[in-house]
Amino acid sequence: MILTTFVALIVILVLAIPVAAGLGWLGLVLNQFYSPLAMIVTLGEVTWSTTTSFLLVAIPFYVLMGEIMLRTGMAERMYNAIAQWISWLPGGLMHTNVVACAVWGAPSGSSVATAVTVGTVAVGQIKKHNYNEPLFLGTIAAGGTLGILIPPSINMVVYGAMTDTSIPKLYLAGFLPGFVLSILFMGTVLVACLWRPAWGGTKIETNWKQRIRTLPDLLPPLVILSAVIGSIYAGLATATEAAALGILAALGYAAAERRLSFKVLSDIFEATARTTGMLMAIVIGAYFLNVIITTTGLANNLITLVTAMQLSPFGTLMAVVVFYLVLGMFMETLSMMVATIPITTPLIVSAGYNPIWYGILVVLLMEAALLTPPVGMNLFVVQGIRERGNINDVIVGTAPFILTLFLMIALIIAFPGIVMWLPNLAE
Repeated sequence: MILTTFVALIVILVLAIPVAAGLGWLGLVLNQFYSPLAMIVTLGEVTWSTTTSFLLVAIPFYVLMGEIMLRTGMAERMYNAIAQWISWLPGGLMHTNVVACAVWGAPSGSSVATAVTVGTVAVGQIKKHNYNEPLFLGTIAAGGTLGILIPPSINMVVYGAMTDTSIPKLYLAGFLPGFVLSILFMGTVLVACLWRPAWGGTKIETNWKQRIRTLPDLLPPLVILSAVIGSIYAGLATATEAAALGILAALGYAAAERRLSFKVLSDIFEATARTTGMLMAIVIGAYFLNVIITTTGLANNLITLVTAMQLSPFGTLMAVVVFYLVLGMFMETLSMMVATIPITTPLIVSAGYNPIWYGILVVLLMEAALLTPPVGMNLFVVQGIRERGNINDVIVGTAPFILTLFLMIALIIAFPGIVMWLPNLAE
């Protein structure tokens, strides 16, 4: 059964079948041969229960919140404000890229959306200030990955829903690793520009008066993030209700700034519908496959197989890490996550690891997948924004940050407290 599933996954990848259809097709194949369940009934029940899940309603809410912030000009003003404060560092606006991704990625909840937003604002600065182009592009691609690590995060919502893990605890667990990884990314830029000062471009001119004047432009994402996270930990809202509060905060600020119009609202809702439709199709396919995997006992068979190999808990963990690093080169991250979490989570938990800690590890592995060719999504996003040259420039510029991500993965494996300190403190 395990071999059949593996071969079917390879066929899906080779044929480039759309992810949602591929997951559903794999579930139908496994159901046909191994389960007595009626396929139509099962698929219907899964589709209904998934699309009516109160927890998963948070996904379109976070997408809508990000679209409001993007299309009402908050991103550009925030970027310019951050640049006034930290562009004096060796590397200049490359540090701004990382910090802007961290600040913007928190309320947006999506790596691709974060890379698109910050990249759209930042790419024009490369020639203007004579930056090393590959490294500059690498900071956008790598910084964009922070969108799924710093809470709230769409990937954390999906992981929590699929593994019955506390989403507020996952959010707490993501804060410190997100902060540490942001510092490590900035450290990577700093080392590169101290080694090759010419890569750091020319500094922008600023003064304290200009810095103070830009402070209000930093408030929107911070206020929205506070509304979302604060309402959860104050006990005022669930993760889904908090996302709705974030939407209200974003709309309220945009309205106060007179940046809403029928055209803007139309664009916001259309983009939200498109993105949500794509994400939910993937989630439905993955949940259907999850039901089939559970029914056929595939997860238990895999645990039995690994147990028979007599791997240590650490050996099991390393096998899963390598599995994700390799698979991440060929699959889109959300689809990879929802297709494999039902299999790998019981395996890791049975080895004695905490599911909250493992959730953050999975998110970091998804970040690595966003940057590794040939299917690293953020690589193509950044190249698409650039609209010139070769994608190899983006790949080369991102390479140092992939090594930094590997260092971060090693750190949370060696020191789990980086992840678990805040959740344990909350208890």
